[in-house]
Amino acid sequence: MMQDERLLVVSAHAADYVWRAGGTIAKYVKNGAKVHLVVLSVGVRGESNDLWKTPDQTAEHVKEIRTAETRKAAGILGVRDIEFWDMEDYPLRFSEKQEEDMVRRIREIRPTAIITHDRRDVLNPDHNAVHEFVFQCSVESNSAGVVTPGLKATSQMQLYGFEPHQTELSGYVPGIFVDITESYPQKVEAMECFKAQGHLIEYYKQRAFMRGNHARRLSGRKDCQYAESFARVFPQVASGLA
Repeated sequence: MMQDERLLVVSAHAADYVWRAGGTIAKYVKNGAKVHLVVLSVGVRGESNDLWKTPDQTAEHVKEIRTAETRKAAGILGVRDIEFWDMEDYPLRFSEKQEEDMVRRIREIRPTAIITHDRRDVLNPDHNAVHEFVFQCSVESNSAGVVTPGLKATSQMQLYGFEPHQTELSGYVPGIFVDITESYPQKVEAMECFKAQGHLIEYYKQRAFMRGNHARRLSGRKDCQYAESFARVFPQVASGLA
């Protein structure tokens, strides 16, 4: 099933897609899906605190480090199709031109599903802004009246939200669990690329283990050791309840 799927991942900052969806991305790539990654900002201002502890640090040097970390992590997950929008973070603000660009990219890629940030992350307004931006663009891409020359409107694709870091404080409710047991080693290796946020590695190892426990309880799949969860923006359409 994954072989014919196209997955668009939109990450606010350099490492967001790895912490929250690295295992799922690697699994999709391994199974032949086409995965396109958009990194809006490498997080120079708000997500590189450890790098700023170096004396005489510069924004340009931080950007170089974070970009290299992101490319290396994406390569470990098997992602070859990656683009950087080079936006300034904290705060992330979107222009009408960037909205048009995202609608165009969605129509060019025509993803089966989009993974991005969930509706609310209580401690990171950038993530909230990205969710609203991607949601808006995904809906606009369906409208024939929103014209992008040479590109047809899409049908509404599934839209999934990353699990936010402060899950309970953000009112997050999992809508789906993805078994990442097989791709978990790749996720760990990719996480270890991010020296600027090394304190998060153990946290997300534990989160994958906890979500694996939830997935086992819900499915009876005893071989599911690690999982990632995502919120659903739109309901699933199926032939039955099973």
